[in-house]
Amino acid sequence: MKPNMYSWAAEEHSLYRPVSDIKEATVEKPLEELYNVKVERKVSPERLKELGVSRWSVWKTGKSKLPWDWQVDQLVYIEEGEVRVVPEGSQRFMQFMAGDLVRYPKWFEADLWFNGPYQERYRFRAYGDD
Repeated sequence: MKPNMYSWAAEEHSLYRPVSDIKEATVEKPLEELYNVKVERKVSPERLKELGVSRWSVWKTGKSKLPWDWQVDQLVYIEEGEVRVVPEGSQRFMQFMAGDLVRYPKWFEADLWFNGPYQERYRFRAYGDD
């Protein structure tokens, strides 16, 4: 009986490995999904008008780091600059920039990192404001 050439090649070149050698691949969920932060990128003028963004309050800052916690849902439209949002206890961050509309959920806690001039329009959302 002739030896099986494929099993010989597998043994010779270690093509087959025991299942215990295979490492589990992990896929991290986006932070926005984990923390229920909603973002719309490059929001259209029509959408801004629909939301009445021009009537929202304005807040601005320069290069800084701020610890922040949201006591209510907040909707933010970033007019200038960018912010890195590091959720409490996380090593990862979310990044939002001018043109983004971001909804932060009630009770969310994070450090906000601003690398330069930043301006946003914001409004607080009451229950049922969808």
